[in-house]
Amino acid sequence: MKRVAALLAKELADLRGNPAVFVPALITGFFSIVMPFMIAVAVPFFTGERLSDSSDFTIAAEMYQREPAARHLEPEGAIQAMIFQQFLILLVLTPVAAAMSVAAYAVVGEKQARTLEPLLATPITTFELLLAKILGALIPGMILATGCFTIYVLGAAVLAESGVYQTLLVPRALMIMFLLGPLAALAALEMAVCVSSRVNDARSAQQIGALIILPISGLLVAEFTNNLLLTSRLIGLICVALAMLDMVLMSIAIRLFDRESILTRWT
Repeated sequence: MKRVAALLAKELADLRGNPAVFVPALITGFFSIVMPFMIAVAVPFFTGERLSDSSDFTIAAEMYQREPAARHLEPEGAIQAMIFQQFLILLVLTPVAAAMSVAAYAVVGEKQARTLEPLLATPITTFELLLAKILGALIPGMILATGCFTIYVLGAAVLAESGVYQTLLVPRALMIMFLLGPLAALAALEMAVCVSSRVNDARSAQQIGALIILPISGLLVAEFTNNLLLTSRLIGLICVALAMLDMVLMSIAIRLFDRESILTRWT
């Protein structure tokens, strides 16, 4: 673990010197926060029509008020809480975007810069090397996601109806942010590492890793169309499946990472 910690410190130091890699993740986080506030707060304010006055939201409000976390809310607050809960899935894309901004260059970038070969000549194992690189991309992504979630909750506390922000602190919401988000980002990272171990083009690795965005987007669409109710139990099952996928992908990444080939081909 000392070797992993030393390499992780190096990865994080490199990122501090290149903050521009987080621009895509910052843009993703910005729009993930702004969109629900535009729908739930800004539009009713500027039009003068409350969400609870719209027949489109009446049934949704009645259904959502049956949830334990929303029983104390007025109809307007219940609709706002429902919107903020549904858009919470969108925030999961923030750690994924941050991770993908970094991961694709974790191996390919070092190949091209000729800085990977000295690492491969050390006693560090392939698992330790890949673990440090994956954590070096995952940790900044989760820090950014935590910051976005904090702004999200504080914004709801200030701008939304009274008590709405409390519905963002229930187990379901916290599981989405701090279990589903990291596990999805980890899967994207490992997919990117698998590809970057074999190619010399960072974009190829980014495109493969970005495939994890598709099922997340599917969850978001399913929630919006009322075809799926993301309960805590279902989120837990999804997280278990993602954890198993992460273990399989890590095993594949270790097997695909050919140290001797990289040393002979890139030196």
